[in-house]
Amino acid sequence: MKIIELPIEYEFNDQKNHIFPSLIISNNELTLVDTGYPNFLSLIENKINKNGYEIRDLKNIIITHYDIDHIGSLNDLKVKYPWINIIASEIESKYISGLMKSERLVQAEELLGNMNSEEIEFGKWFIQQLNKLKHVSIDEKVQDGDWILDNKCRIVATPGHTSGHISLYFPSIKSVITGDAAVNENHELVIANPQFCLNTEKAERSLKKIKNLKAKTYYCYHGGKLKFI
Repeated sequence: MKIIELPIEYEFNDQKNHIFPSLIISNNELTLVDTGYPNFLSLIENKINKNGYEIRDLKNIIITHYDIDHIGSLNDLKVKYPWINIIASEIESKYISGLMKSERLVQAEELLGNMNSEEIEFGKWFIQQLNKLKHVSIDEKVQDGDWILDNKCRIVATPGHTSGHISLYFPSIKSVITGDAAVNENHELVIANPQFCLNTEKAERSLKKIKNLKAKTYYCYHGGKLKFI
């Protein structure tokens, strides 16, 4: 088993940004963790190909949580590759499948009322983008402590950023895929975008929880991987 970063560069507000979805390789089967923004399908396909793998071998997609930069291209992937098994937590599944209004959309709508004239344009645009996201049914719903991928990966509940956020722990290779439970900032694990955390106190506890796993490598969606000797 191994994990590969898929660094994707994009521009937003005339600035270069990066995200780092993860590709898990186990027994010649591929599992993608998170799917980037809308219209990132071709970028993901190209990254998988450039690493010497075929997207036809993609068996699973794991979604760490409902956020536009994590589920944006999920529907496109499922439509083009319908055999892919979609995995998410019980809580996040309700938002991804459309059974409940997403926490992020509720938050964005509430924040809109407190924005100044300069911020409100972006706020309205962001809400519009969230409303454009297509709902996707979840094939496999998981909870804290569940083992998946032939018992090689343990689900770690890491609420705070969102209520049902999960991270992934791989004991055999001493690695963690953090989602947004942690970012690599100046070679340290810190909370991702605390201003957008739905519960900062829970986010702090979740960060401590994954640090306590004492992994050698943390694969962060923002900031890239962080290795400890």
